[in-house]
Amino acid sequence: MSAASLVRIPAGNATVDGMLEIPNAAVGLVLFAHGSGSSRHSPRNNQVAGVLRQAGVGTLLMDLLTAEEDRDYSRRFDIALLTRRLLQAAHWAVSQPAARELPLGFFGASTGAAAALEAAAVLGGQARAVVSRGGRPDLADRAALGSVTAPTLLLVGGLDDGVIELNRQAYDQLQCEKELAIVPGASHLFEEAGTLEAVARQAAAWFAEHLPAQQRSR
Repeated sequence: MSAASLVRIPAGNATVDGMLEIPNAAVGLVLFAHGSGSSRHSPRNNQVAGVLRQAGVGTLLMDLLTAEEDRDYSRRFDIALLTRRLLQAAHWAVSQPAARELPLGFFGASTGAAAALEAAAVLGGQARAVVSRGGRPDLADRAALGSVTAPTLLLVGGLDDGVIELNRQAYDQLQCEKELAIVPGASHLFEEAGTLEAVARQAAAWFAEHLPAQQRSR
């Protein structure tokens, strides 16, 4: 297992901080798009990232907003800005020697899920898989949802009633390979015992299946 590296990612006129960790013989690299008010320090996303790395998947957790931008609450819901930052991070990642050969995936939480899907739509075949945790994929542009080609897994807590319906609406717009999975007994933040572990297991399995080159029969 390689050590985590603190990285600085050029993002237009700004620079954002990230944490890059790529295990030996990684099958791909997953970029994390955090939710409203979260950062690369998000304990939930770090827990999921650890499980992904155990499954041989590299992770890049980053701050999509600078500290100054994050003080403007509306920026947290600026899907266009979050998507642009995610794409800039993806372009930066594939320029790094340790990551340039790795297939890319996205893991989005809350508003970050919309940015992850819009980024996947822009990248087309370069994006190999997307997972949303308690996400708001409904905030993504409808045309973008319809053009996503990356296999997409939407994970929603069974107690998160309003968000379940919003995910169903987005699910209906997706034309790619897709799955909507309800995690029993979980609220929006997956704070209940065992629920975040369930998310991490399902996300790791999804990425392990879809990130590598599709050379095996299904």
